[in-house]
Amino acid sequence: MNPTHHRPSRVIPVLSGAAVLCLLTMDYAVFQANRIVAGDGQSLWLALGYPWAGALVISLLGLMVLSRLPSLSLRWSYAIVMVLLMQMPLSLSWFGHFIIPTDQPFARSAPAAGFWLLLFFALLLALELQHRLQAGRLSTWSMGLLVMSAWWLCVQLGWLDSLALVREYRSQSGPFAQALHTHLLLVIGAVGASALLSALLTAVVLNYTRTQNAIFAVLNFFQTIPSLALFGLLIAPLSALSAQFPWLQALGIRGIGWAPAMIALIAYSLLPMVRNTTVALQEVSASVLESARGMGMSRAQIFLQVRLPLALPVIIEGLRITTIQAIGLTAVAALIGAGGFGTFIFQGLGQAAMDLVLLGALPTIALAMLADVLLTTLARFTSKGQPT
Repeated sequence: MNPTHHRPSRVIPVLSGAAVLCLLTMDYAVFQANRIVAGDGQSLWLALGYPWAGALVISLLGLMVLSRLPSLSLRWSYAIVMVLLMQMPLSLSWFGHFIIPTDQPFARSAPAAGFWLLLFFALLLALELQHRLQAGRLSTWSMGLLVMSAWWLCVQLGWLDSLALVREYRSQSGPFAQALHTHLLLVIGAVGASALLSALLTAVVLNYTRTQNAIFAVLNFFQTIPSLALFGLLIAPLSALSAQFPWLQALGIRGIGWAPAMIALIAYSLLPMVRNTTVALQEVSASVLESARGMGMSRAQIFLQVRLPLALPVIIEGLRITTIQAIGLTAVAALIGAGGFGTFIFQGLGQAAMDLVLLGALPTIALAMLADVLLTTLARFTSKGQPT
């Protein structure tokens, strides 16, 4: 890491001050006698005790002081933020161990607003310090793995067994695995089918330019339809088709379920993929293509060895946008019986059980972030050596 910004930061004291304000005015954790009753919020001082709570506040105030000092303090600030992030699972473990009575087997703990906002501001601080330190990807990944390891270790050691989210997962581990399987199948199937269709549509647009406006008008029209409305519109025709042709029912194609979800996901995925692929292939420099022809390359060789490799980073960017969008929309598709993590979200909303909502929402966010990181890395890898 090579710190180059010697100017005092204005962002770090603002974020640190906001975190202190949230910790002092909001509950840090919640105690629930069981899953149904409302939780009893605990302030930072009651949840962690004065020594631990005081150390947290002093650390954040220390960040505000260090932000006014020379660039050497950036490394100390970054170390403090990493400690803040790594202590968070330990603080929940501490709260669960000392607050929950041993004679209440259904009692549970949960993070409150103060905890979530501390996590939010600590992540923003980490991003700001990584930017100012010009941290490389290896350093960023290492720090991320270190923080994730702290959470994983606490779960494996059973220190977070009292956490409501962990209890929801353990009681729903079978449905959770099925939801993960269904969610991934829907996303991979929709993105894969969209990639094939977008390749065909792009070929039509590039070879018959008069069709470009008509094709993009149709794809834009699909994007303007709200997702829930499109799911609803597909129920009636698919129900009629499955009633008319029983073999469709044998394939699982009905008015509700995976079939309308898959069709809607493909319809939403086509526009970013076709647009990015078309623009990427059209933007390849004419002089480069002329040079390839001058070298005696055939049309197929020019496409496979010159045009496609140069367009690949932009095509992958379209794939990234489509994948992240499909992961989010698949959660909504649970409303029509498609399955996936959305099932937990809507069950939790119906039962007013926020832990069940989080059991569906957090893995959906994690999948989207993982897809973003993997496809961004792939786009950077394929763009190496290309002219800028």
